[in-house]
Order: sequence, then structure tokens, then C-alpha cells
Amino acid sequence: MLRAVADDDAYANLLLPTRLRRARLVGTDAAFATELTYGTLRRRGHYDRIIEHAAGRTVEAIDPVALDVLRLGAHQLLGMSTPAHAAVSETVELTRRARAARTTGFVNAVLRTISRDDDATWTARLLEGVTDATERAAIEHAHPAWLVQALRAALAREDRERELEALLIADNVAPRVTLVALPGLSEPGELGDRTLYSPVGAPSAAGDPAANPDVAAGRARVQDEGSQLAALALSRARPVATGERWLDLCAGPGGKAALLAAEARAAGAALTANEVVPARAELVRRALQAVDPTIEVRVGDGRDIGALEPNSYDRILLDAPCTGLGALRRRPEARWRKTADDVAPLATLQGELLRSALTALKPGGVLAYVTCSPHPDETTAIVDALLTERPHDVAPLDTRAVLASITRTPLDLGDLAHGAAQLWPHRHSTDAMFIQLLTRRSSL
Repeated sequence: MLRAVADDDAYANLLLPTRLRRARLVGTDAAFATELTYGTLRRRGHYDRIIEHAAGRTVEAIDPVALDVLRLGAHQLLGMSTPAHAAVSETVELTRRARAARTTGFVNAVLRTISRDDDATWTARLLEGVTDATERAAIEHAHPAWLVQALRAALAREDRERELEALLIADNVAPRVTLVALPGLSEPGELGDRTLYSPVGAPSAAGDPAANPDVAAGRARVQDEGSQLAALALSRARPVATGERWLDLCAGPGGKAALLAAEARAAGAALTANEVVPARAELVRRALQAVDPTIEVRVGDGRDIGALEPNSYDRILLDAPCTGLGALRRRPEARWRKTADDVAPLATLQGELLRSALTALKPGGVLAYVTCSPHPDETTAIVDALLTERPHDVAPLDTRAVLASITRTPLDLGDLAHGAAQLWPHRHSTDAMFIQLLTRRSSL
């Protein structure tokens, strides 16, 4: 798994279930493999600092395969309850099986050095002489320093910088899997308990959610509660008129599209899904099969939609491509894969997609601008720029009020400009989803 993430840019949360099934791992074995994979990826930067200290060399000077083996061993020694002798011996054996036998002695020596102290002692050693608060938080909570700064700035918009440590801690805790009961196909009560906020959500039982018969049949899906609320904010922002046309502009991989499709079908509206990547468009088609296999799924650049179909849709979901920094609990490798330099190009793309979507929106229609990121440059800055550019024909809607009319329990939301809503892992146990509803006053 670690080599696939490093060599092929694989996403652990998408690949791991397949690997577990292929290896026929279930129960405690599957749980062990999952924690070993996610925990190692999540705290990779932290372990790299410890490995460098124990090895007396930089990680760049270590064979990549041996380094991944060391990371796995470090997590067993410092982040799991694996007995030290077992962690060292099994990890050294893994070095041979991973075709890095020439590094066996080196790996053994480094792991034995690491095993002499616990994680708290190693962390204290790494913090010695470090006075900068951002750098200390980065070391202690296994986040890159640039990301710590960005998260602090995001919380500062709500005057809640004091929550930074709680957020960093929450990012390192595996989230509970939640399901969405697709309206008209299943009911959340049939799936077990209810989620705290989403009216169509249910916590998944322990084990593989794919084993749930409703999930297997497509009547329910694995979906974070924050994603559910983002889709419902659009579909339930106001009563639906029969015959409305809806568009999911960046629909891949299809989770929100499936929920919107179910909502549209129940209300007499018609959904179209668009996705620029053909392989992801195919995932959207599969996601929509159980709801309505006749829904049109297009392959195209969302930036062209406005010019091709101006004034055409009553509701548009723009779940914009972003850094994904709001889903660090689920995508543990993302914090090390992304850099501060990735933000600006994505922000440019987000602005272009938003302008295209607004042109495709009918006057009086509703658009939901959504990102799975709390980064200010991907969220409030994008909305601010748009409203400054088009103050007379585009207006924000009070997203917090819309969500208050939807959720089963009130959300503790900060006071963001334009009535925007920012969800948080530490406060809501959801992904850090940003949601801003907009409307058009007139033709553009």
C-alpha cells in the first residue's frame, strides 16, 4: 500500500478495501492492516523525523523501500500496541520479503534505537530547542507547517484559533464510517442508528460496509455526513418546482450525484451529471445505476458549460476540485502529498468553474459552491472575489439558515461572511466541508 501511494499516487482509502478483499483479511486482521496502513501514512512526517534522528541520516539518503519498512515499524513501535520484539523482528523480515535484504542490518539497528523510547519521549526530543508555535504544532501533531498555518487562518475567520490543537488532533483520528440512505430507495432508520445532523444518514456497523445488503444493492452508500449536508443544502434550499433542471458540474466519483439524483427523482426534477475525467465519469454512471440509470452523464470540461448552456439550470452543484485538506482523516497521505504551491492553481480553476456555473444558472436559480477544504484561498476568498466582481447580478444566500432547516440537531457554525457554512472534524465529526449557496439576480 505504501509503495502504491508513493509510486502510483494511489489513494489509500480507495485502494485498501480492494487489497483487503484480495488478501482475504477480515476481523482483527483487517483492522490491524487498516491501522498499520492509515496510521503510518497519517504520521509519516512525524516518523520520518524520528527515523532521521535514529539513523543519523536524512530520509532522502535511505533506500525508498527500506524507508517505507521503517515507517511501518515505527508506527507499530510508537503508535500501536504491538510488542517491541514482534514489531522489530517482523519488520526486519519484511525487509527481506520487500526485496531490500541488503538493508536488513540497517533497518534492524534503526528500529532497535527507536524502540528504546516511547512516542512521547521521542516527540519531546524533537521539540527540544524549537520555539516557533507553528513548527512545534507540526512536529507534535504530524502536519506540515504550511498546513498548520492555513488551518489556523481558517479558524481565525471564525475567531476560533483556540481550536487549532483540537482540529489537529481530530485529523489524526480515524473517522467512523457513515452511510446515506438514498431517498425513495431506503430509510436511515432501516440502516440502524441515525446520524447527529443529516436527516438521511446512519452510522455504519463495524466491519466492511460493502457487506451491508442496502449498500450492496445501491440503496445506500458510504458517504461522509458533511457531503450529505452539502448536497441537501442545494436540493432543500427551497421547495422544488416540478420540471426543474439540476446539474452536478464536477460529479466524480458520484456520491453527491447519487443523493441529488434521488432527491430530484422524488421531487419531479431532472439531474444531469458532468465530469471531465472519463474514468471518473464511469464511476458516476455506476453510482447512479440504482437510482436512475437513464440520467445523462457527460464527459466535458465544466469551464465550458456556461458558454454552451447559458441560463439553463435551476440548481447547480459545484463540488470544485480542491486540495482535499478537509478529508485528512480519510485520506491520510494527502497532507504529505499536497504543498502550499498547489493551492493557487486550484483556486484559479475554482474561480473559472464558478463563473461558468453561474452563467449556466437561470436567473433566480440556486448554486452551491462546495469544497472539501477549509483553506481560506479555496473557500471564502473565492466567494469574496466573485461577489466583488459581480455585486449587481450575484447574491449570497444564507447557507447557515438553510442548514438549520435541514439538520436533525443544530450545527455549531462560525460567523463567516455571506452566511457561508464551514464544517469541521473536531466540532462536527465530519469532513471540513465548505458550503456557500448563491443565486443570480439577473442574466449575466
